Amino acid sequence: MAAARFLVSGRVQGVRFRAATRDEALRLGLSGHARNLADGSVEVLAAGEEAAIDALQRWLQHGPPLARVDAVVRFEADAAAVAGAGFTTG
Repeated sequence: MAAARFLVSGRVQGVRFRAATRDEALRLGLSGHARNLADGSVEVLAAGEEAAIDALQRWLQHGPPLARVDAVVRFEADAAAVAGAGFTTG
């Protein structure tokens, strides 16, 4: 199992970005979370198959229709840090 942490910036709050990210992550079989950060960006933590995480990263580059993604920065993460199954938003 692999894991990655993404910081997504742009117009990504108030446009259903977290909910759409959850839907895409679940479709890809990933667990983790998407949450708003105080600076207006969204943090995404995802764990699962490496190919699925790569696919999520490609999706994050554009996000849902109302979003405007300026940047996606990827960091390695510890898969053990993603506790439990499912994908949450917060």
